[in-house]
Amino acid sequence: MKYIAYIAVMLGALGLVACADDGTNLPFGPDSKDIAIGADGGTRTIRIESSDAWIATTDAPWITVSPANGRGTTECQIIIDSALLETPRRGVIRFQNQQSRDNQEITVEQEGYPYAITLAEPEVSVENFALLDERYFDVRVKTNVDFNVAIPDTTGWLQYDSYKVDINRGIRPREVTVRFKWNISSVPRVRRAEIAFVPKREVTLDQQDKLYVEQKAAAEIKKDTREGDSVALLGVSRSLNTWNEAWDSTESMDNWSGVVLWEENMEGCTPEKVGRVKSASFRFFTTKEGIPYEVQYLTAAEELSFFGNTNIHLRSLSTGDAITKLSQLKRLTISAYGLMELHPDFKDMVSLEYLDLSSNNFQKFPAVLTKENMPNLHALVMNANQRSLVYDLSNSIEANIGGLVDETEFPRHLLEWGLDTLRLSVNYLQGSLPSFGTADAPRDGWTEFYTEEDIAASTNDKGVDTLPRALIGTPKVMPRTKFFAVNLNRLTGELPYWLLYHPGLDWWLPEILIFNQEGIDASGRTAGFSNEPANMNYYYDFYPTKTRPSDETTDED
Repeated sequence: MKYIAYIAVMLGALGLVACADDGTNLPFGPDSKDIAIGADGGTRTIRIESSDAWIATTDAPWITVSPANGRGTTECQIIIDSALLETPRRGVIRFQNQQSRDNQEITVEQEGYPYAITLAEPEVSVENFALLDERYFDVRVKTNVDFNVAIPDTTGWLQYDSYKVDINRGIRPREVTVRFKWNISSVPRVRRAEIAFVPKREVTLDQQDKLYVEQKAAAEIKKDTREGDSVALLGVSRSLNTWNEAWDSTESMDNWSGVVLWEENMEGCTPEKVGRVKSASFRFFTTKEGIPYEVQYLTAAEELSFFGNTNIHLRSLSTGDAITKLSQLKRLTISAYGLMELHPDFKDMVSLEYLDLSSNNFQKFPAVLTKENMPNLHALVMNANQRSLVYDLSNSIEANIGGLVDETEFPRHLLEWGLDTLRLSVNYLQGSLPSFGTADAPRDGWTEFYTEEDIAASTNDKGVDTLPRALIGTPKVMPRTKFFAVNLNRLTGELPYWLLYHPGLDWWLPEILIFNQEGIDASGRTAGFSNEPANMNYYYDFYPTKTRPSDETTDED
């Protein structure tokens, strides 16, 4: 047993001697003297040869050594951050033997980031049609310099939203998402656009990608044909996103609800119109845009109607120019659509005879609606343009409440137009109705007054003058108007003489459609006319040949 223990002790001593000899012979230092790395940074592994304790230090805050100290031979991780500048940088790592104080170094050379603007997907393809909320695509831009998006001036169908490039933490590339929006294509050919991303300051770019966008061609609509009309109707319905589409493209257009086609026996029909669309109605839809472009192909239509957009109180729409291409159109209704303006080219719709713009959001009367621009118009309907209900305008802080509220006075040119129908009820019109004075004292440049000739021309088949001589010298305002309504506005002041004694006043139901105002105007005045008559007796005394509503008539009469 003693012999065995002696052998064990001897073997242990020899092992210690061997270790001491190995530590003495090991050279101190890392197995690499240089590290070269790209701008993205990363991790490198080195081996430290040592028989003693050691410690690692560096003057570069972007370099980390792990572990930073140890004893004996050890593997270390050199962690290098990504670069901050475009220029290369250099750092030094020092290893010190704690026993011998011997120092060894590793030099780290890191490349800088070159300025670059790159795209993950430089090519994008879009359809020719989609609903408004679906007409966009996102582009991921990798960049280390702020940039502007340059879309060619000839490309009017692409726009981009705001974006932000945050480069406050150096120039390491970061990804920025730019959202592009596109418009519906109405042309039967592919559209292409080349978009550049241009640095906002002068730098030399190592790489500069461009974005190439291609839009598919639209289906061709054959102009001035029955086939083209059917495609146009379906296109308008699609773009409006109508709720209950009752048109089946597999059926004849003759069976489509709300569509009237030209027939030979119809007034105004010509051989080329037969079978084409004479009138069409689009009801109940959801759109955030103007009248769809396909409408311009309905070149034989005399009447079109658009009614019933959703959330019209949230809309601030323009008609767009497509509808203005239909210079042959005679009757047009764009009601409850959310309009705030008419396109300037509305002046080209010279054939219009009837225009209904009711239940929209007009703040001001459209300047394009004048007698000079629309010489054939005889009926204008613009009632109920209140975006929101406000009883007291003097306390309203809403920026847009519709109702023609921006009109500082009653639009007198409408009274001068000579329309046979003028409906302006349920708006926020303020001020007083113009008086136009008398023949002896005309006002506001008025020049037309009732004369002896007018009285003589009013003789009926019984030889009785229907116009009294007392009317002579009264302003001849709206002599052919059959329907006039301005009720439930914020009008104040006096009812003018020409209105109180107008030959058609009894037909206008004035107690309901004229005298009846409500609320408070922007100046704090209670709406209503100071001289509103208690009843219509005065009027029938003035017109003895007119029949009072309470008068009894017989068959002999």
